[in-house]
Amino acid sequence: MARLILLNKPYGVICQFSPSPPHQCLADVLPVPDVYPAGRLDTDSEGLLLLTDSGALQARIADPKHKLPKVYWVQVEGVPTDAELEPLRHGVDLGDFTSRPAQVRIIAEPEGLWPRNPPVRFRAAIPTSWLEITISEGKNRQVRRMTAKVGYPTLRLVRYGVGGYTLDNLLPGQWRELRVAAPVVPRKADGERASSGRPKQRGRRGPNKAR
Repeated sequence: MARLILLNKPYGVICQFSPSPPHQCLADVLPVPDVYPAGRLDTDSEGLLLLTDSGALQARIADPKHKLPKVYWVQVEGVPTDAELEPLRHGVDLGDFTSRPAQVRIIAEPEGLWPRNPPVRFRAAIPTSWLEITISEGKNRQVRRMTAKVGYPTLRLVRYGVGGYTLDNLLPGQWRELRVAAPVVPRKADGERASSGRPKQRGRRGPNKAR
């Protein structure tokens, strides 16, 4: 069985365990040794981050080929119409790639959502809206780029779910641990395992470049 940690990553925490002043790092909020992120979450984004001690499970969650749905709550500047969001449902050209079709709907502010610290800077004359966006990929700052492309810049980004896991009942900095069956690692032709099963230690160097 593999360890799987569900962490509600606070705003401003960099997605790595090694120190990176002036940001807090994962070691400051998660006192659990020998687990590593399965995927990334941008420093100025909040919400669900999965960590595991299983390389096979890490790959199963993080590798885009598995197309696990990722659900985001997105506060945008302005009030889009459903028609204005339609391009996101077909995929938008972001220059270096075209996004896959996303599921997008306008929602009320999520019930029980915690205040962000520090607060979002609003423009008094411009209202804001909340969207729920589900994608099955996760390129650098993708959701922010998608909403900007259709004219509605992201002000706040909270990842609510990955696959079947959600941040329900977790406040920022809180976490819970599950025990799950690790995926079977394919074997090479000579009978040796294709990998050691040790998670890749991502984010140990340089700035965070996550979604």
